[in-house]
This record gives sequence, C-alpha cells and structure tokens, in this order.
Amino acid sequence: MSRKELTILLAEPRGFCAGVDRAIEIVERALEKYGAPVYVRHEIVHNRYVVEALENKGAVFVEELDDVPLSAPVIFSAHGVPKRVPQEAERRNLTYVDATCPLVSKVHREVERHYSKGRKIILIGHAGHPEVEGSIGQLPHGAIRLIETPEEARALDFPGEGENIAYVTQTTLSVDDTTDVIDALRDRYPRIHGPKQEDICYATTNRQQAVKAIAGHADLILVVGAPNSSNSMRLVEVARRAGCPQSMLVQRASDIDWSLLEQVSTVGVTAGASAPEILVEEVIDALKARFDVHLESRRVTTENVHFKLPRDLAGPRVA
Repeated sequence: MSRKELTILLAEPRGFCAGVDRAIEIVERALEKYGAPVYVRHEIVHNRYVVEALENKGAVFVEELDDVPLSAPVIFSAHGVPKRVPQEAERRNLTYVDATCPLVSKVHREVERHYSKGRKIILIGHAGHPEVEGSIGQLPHGAIRLIETPEEARALDFPGEGENIAYVTQTTLSVDDTTDVIDALRDRYPRIHGPKQEDICYATTNRQQAVKAIAGHADLILVVGAPNSSNSMRLVEVARRAGCPQSMLVQRASDIDWSLLEQVSTVGVTAGASAPEILVEEVIDALKARFDVHLESRRVTTENVHFKLPRDLAGPRVA
C-alpha cells in the first residue's frame, strides 16, 4: 500500500542562535574547568532537552543563589539577571560566570545610559519573562515602566513630547507587534529616544522572516520549541498571521497530533532559537515514518554571528 505524499518546507535559519550556543558552551566549559557539579541560576536556555542534557553532564539548575553551596561555581542564564544577583554572589564570595546573551547585555547598557541622563524609561516586553525581569532589575525599583501593547503606549501619562523619555525592548518579541507599539509611542511622544539599532535580536528577526516565507505555502506549521520560550511562541503567532492559521508549538515529535495531518499535503517546520537541531530531525524522521516525504529547504538569509566566551573560559577545549 502506497503512503500519502507530504511536502516538508524547512525554514532556514532556525534553531540555535549565537547567544544560545555561547550559553551552552559556557556551562560545558565550566564543567570541564571546575568539575561537577556546576550550578546554573534559572534554565540556561528555555528548552527541557538542553537542560536535561546538561544535567546529565553535572549541571544543577536552581532558581536562586540561596540554593548554591558556598564552594560551588554558579552560572547566570542567557536571559540575564537583575543587578542584585551578581552583587549577592560577590557578597557570598561565589565564583560566578555570566552567560547573559551579549544582545541582552546591550539592552542593560542602554537602560543604564538613559537613567544616567535622567530619562524616564519604557520597556516593551512580556511581564514575568526572565529577560524582562533582568532588564528591569538593572535599575532601582520603579525606574522602568513595562508596557506590552499599543493601547498601553497610548495610555502613558508622562508629560511633554518625549525629550526626557526613552524606550528599549525585549530581544525576543514579534517584530511586527513591537513595531506597532513603537509607532504608538512615537505618535504619543514624537521626541522619544530609541535605540540606534533595534533591540530585537538578529536571530529572532531572521526566524520570523523565515517562517513568513513558508507560511503562505503550508497547510500546517510545526514550531519546535518550548512553551516558556518567548521567541518560539512568537514564531507560532507570526506563522498564523502570515497565512497559516493551523500553526502550533511542539516540544518533540511525540507532541504531534497526527489527526491534524490527515488532510494536509504541505507541512512547514521551523524551530525557536533555543531548540536544538536534533529535535527538528526527530520531527522530520517521525514525518518520514508515516509519509512519503519530499523535503524542501527555504532559506531567507545565512547567519555567521559568533559571540566570544568569557575570558576565564576561553581557549582550547579540554580533550
């Protein structure tokens, strides 16, 4: 009996970004240098497969520094941390390594610069996300106003035209949604200060452009990623708005609802910036096991970004 034909449109780029690669390598190199266990405050990146793989190598994930023994090294996640965290680590004489993505660190420097100039600061982002908490935590309580929507932007009550107001954004937002909020801010405050280069990271932008390129040609899109991964969830939203209403997040191939593929002839596949390629391959293999698959890659750009490791962990890997 012949199997049903299925075309897979594989979005490129997808999966790990330079910041995630760097954060994972930091944990691996710290394990090589210090030996297990090495403690990590918060998930190093938002993906259970990655976290469990590092746990198997000797990483221990905790939520706060209180859970870290005094003699153990600790790593701060790629999302960034409030300033109080490294201060507390220094107070307790902990050895720590900061794995904050350099693009998130750029936002931290921006808010500090605006604050030093006496500006009121608006952060566009999602409440409760670790990156947002880290950015807000760079300054004293109340120094940053968090907004999420154009409606919230229009409702701001700062006086004037924005000469003394600045905005920054979370790096993993939907490009289109953020543009709407920024437009509302600029309508409300024509002289507001913004970043010289947009805060949304290159990888988030590229993955959203790639999923847009396949959305109009797919009956179903599978985004490989975690539900607590902001950039993965945004990919689902972008795909739906770009022409594929039947777009969904799957953490692994076992999450696929096969009944949804009964009337489907073309499936798009992509992955969030914290999802490893092995999980994409797992999804493709599961599709190949059930269908006669024709695989097409759709590339919108090539990435060659690389971030340096912290000095203490740089150099050749341990054999």
